[in-house]
Amino acid sequence: MKTDELIGLLATHAEAERRPATGAALARAVCVGLLGSLAIVLMGYGLNHRFPQVLGMPLFWMKLGMPVLVALCAGVVASRLARPGVSAGRAGWGIALALVVVWGVAAGQWLAAPPPARAELLWGQTWRSCAFSIGLISLPVLVAALGALREMAPTRLRLAGAAAGALAGGAGAAVYALHCPELGAPFIAVWYVLGMALPVALGAWLGPRVLRW
Repeated sequence: MKTDELIGLLATHAEAERRPATGAALARAVCVGLLGSLAIVLMGYGLNHRFPQVLGMPLFWMKLGMPVLVALCAGVVASRLARPGVSAGRAGWGIALALVVVWGVAAGQWLAAPPPARAELLWGQTWRSCAFSIGLISLPVLVAALGALREMAPTRLRLAGAAAGALAGGAGAAVYALHCPELGAPFIAVWYVLGMALPVALGAWLGPRVLRW
C-alpha cells in the first residue's frame, strides 16, 4: 500500500471514530448548560402564570418550536465544525427555514390585524427586556458549548463560535418561552430573533480567542 493511501485510510478511520464522540460530547455539555438556563428562569423569572392555558395556543408552540429548531440545527453545524476539514453542511438551512416561517407568520398576523392593534403585536409588554433576557439565559449553554468545542479540533474558529452562539441562543430563547407572556408573532419575529443574535455575535467574537489550539 502506498504511503498516501495509508494516510488517507487512517484519516478516514479517525474521522469515523470522532464523529459520534463529537456530537455526544457537545450534547452532554449542552444538557449541563440547559440546567443552568432553567435555573435562571425558574429562580429569576418564574414560569408564565398562564402556562397551563397557553399550552393550547398554536403561537406558544411556534414561540417554543422556532428556537428549538434553531438550536438543533446549530448543534449539528457546531458538531461538524468541531472536526478539522469538515464543512458546516446543510443544517444551516434549517435555521433559515425557522426564521422564514416565523417571519411569514408575523407578516400575516400583522397584515390581518387592524392598524390600531399592530403596535401591541410588535412591542407587547416586555420588548425592553426580552432580547437581553434571552441573551442572559443563553450564557450557560454558550459557555458549555464553547467548553466542549475547546476540547475538540475546530479550525474555522469564528464560524464554530457563531454556531455555538446560535445553539445557545436557540436554547436560551426556548427556555425563556416558558416564562414569556407574549404571543404576538411580530414580537417573536423581532425580539426573539434579536435575543438569539446576541449570543451568535458573542460566540463569533469569542471563537478565535477561546477555541484556538
